[in-house]
Amino acid sequence: MTATPLRVARRRPTRDLAAAEDAAAAFLTALGVDLDSDSLAETPARMARAYAELLTPREFQLTTFANDEGYDELVLARGIPIRSVCEHHLLPFVGVAHVGYLPGERILGLSKLARVVEMFARDLQVQERLTKQVADWLQEHLQPKGVGVVIEAEHLCMTLRGVRAAGAVTVTSALHGSIRSEPSTRQEFFSLTGVR
Repeated sequence: MTATPLRVARRRPTRDLAAAEDAAAAFLTALGVDLDSDSLAETPARMARAYAELLTPREFQLTTFANDEGYDELVLARGIPIRSVCEHHLLPFVGVAHVGYLPGERILGLSKLARVVEMFARDLQVQERLTKQVADWLQEHLQPKGVGVVIEAEHLCMTLRGVRAAGAVTVTSALHGSIRSEPSTRQEFFSLTGVR
């Protein structure tokens, strides 16, 4: 039996790039930046477009396949790049996600694990919520026997300002099903992610 792929898109709020550009110009001017120079004249427009891109996830088709072979071991995509924006300071945080699941009746096209991560990362975020959103979404839509998500990220709001702890990495995890409840499966998941 062939399943129809699910079109996945997060609700896109209305964007007004002209208003964002005006606001960026006002913001920079308020901070004492002279926008009259050739090199800075287009900065407010570039700033508005950059944030619009950072906050807009791409649509994708959720493609799953019947698990005809009865595969029952961990499937893990390790090192998925993450780029998101801290909702407290509007500075980026960057790192990697490790996303795994124990298949149930369906298996997932592997690129879709990265697409789900991107879908939630392209928003104003905190890392803890992002980690949980990815795990919860996969548990709901794939209905596997278990899901595990680990995110390792460096937050520019912590490395460039405030404490200025350059190189500090924050690690978060979210686990469902047997990856959470069975100690050996949990240990295998964390071992495969490389997180100690």
